[in-house]
Amino acid sequence: MFSSHPFLTATLLLLPLIGSTVVSPPKSAAAEYRVYVGTYTRGSDSQGIYQLSMDSQTGKLSLVGVTENVENPSFLAIHPNQKFLYAVNETRDFQGQKSGAVSSFTIDPQTGNLTFLNQQSTRGGDPCHLVVDATGKYVLVANYGGGNICSLPLLKNGSLKEITSFVQHSGSSVNPARQKAPHAHSINLDPQNQHAIVADLGIDQLRIYQFNAEDGSLAPNPVPGFKLPPGAGPRHFTFHPTGKWGYVINELNLTVTAMNYDAITGTFEEIQTITTVPPGTDFKGNSTAEVQVHPSGKFLYGSNRGPNTLAMYRIDQQTGKLTSIGFQPTGGAMPRNFKIDPSGSFLLAANQNTNNIVVFRIDQKTGLLQPTGHEIQVPKPVCIKFIPITATP
Repeated sequence: MFSSHPFLTATLLLLPLIGSTVVSPPKSAAAEYRVYVGTYTRGSDSQGIYQLSMDSQTGKLSLVGVTENVENPSFLAIHPNQKFLYAVNETRDFQGQKSGAVSSFTIDPQTGNLTFLNQQSTRGGDPCHLVVDATGKYVLVANYGGGNICSLPLLKNGSLKEITSFVQHSGSSVNPARQKAPHAHSINLDPQNQHAIVADLGIDQLRIYQFNAEDGSLAPNPVPGFKLPPGAGPRHFTFHPTGKWGYVINELNLTVTAMNYDAITGTFEEIQTITTVPPGTDFKGNSTAEVQVHPSGKFLYGSNRGPNTLAMYRIDQQTGKLTSIGFQPTGGAMPRNFKIDPSGSFLLAANQNTNNIVVFRIDQKTGLLQPTGHEIQVPKPVCIKFIPITATP
């Protein structure tokens, strides 16, 4: 089975199989993380969703296995109970429809192996981001190609039901190559689980919706959105742990915009817009991708594709304003995604074009990143998710 997997090591060939997944990562006395990696399977050597283990003391990564035959599972989301995993299928042709899909899986509590449950249409092409709401009752999906969003109910066994709420965006912006139509690039829920924030690259807006966790409906907020400068191209969004501030990374003009957030009205007010690259960097061929706040709330990071760096910032704890503290090379090309582990000790950078994930240790005082020397090959990595586990003695 694994002869076609150039990224699997010879030692893994000896592990037992359950279905299509290698089981039972080696245990250690230290606490570990299960690490799930979404990938692009089309036009690559990737076979699906990869499972790694990470030593929480050293950051060392080990390959556990792969859940095969999952088409373009680019972005992942973990259910709040950590029993289920959801993956978008980033395609434009699902069961004869001009649509992508979302797939559901159970997570084996002992091995971390994924078992497929079911799949549903997202009614829009190229779904590229999703989130599970805090109640664990709904999955919300952003369709990049379709320029729309949707919500799908979840059954108690983790499987997906058909869409119950669907919203189509409209409009365009100034970049003729990227903004002729709406492109919903991410969807997030606020800490109150009451407002959904959608970064739409095609129309230079954060669109805001009132989310009803009882029926999964998405209704336009009285203040329907927050406008970014023409040609900014908002891509991904994150909240500060306090919920007081939000940050959006703008793909096309290589900036991060910091905003005050009013949780009652679901509205934003700009604090600042700051570059993600050194002054004088050419925009041509360069773009941003991911943005995340450190669990401590003290630091923010954003990825630059082209320069292949992580922009690092200190967050003012009184104002939410950002101050640049430098740029860290990611150890590869096209850092599509990165993820900070739940303890805030390590940052894992997923380099899509060089098929590697590089581990950095985070200085808790300065926020600066130090390469650990640990990395692992995974084909076309797009998204990283953690589940903490504790090894048995």
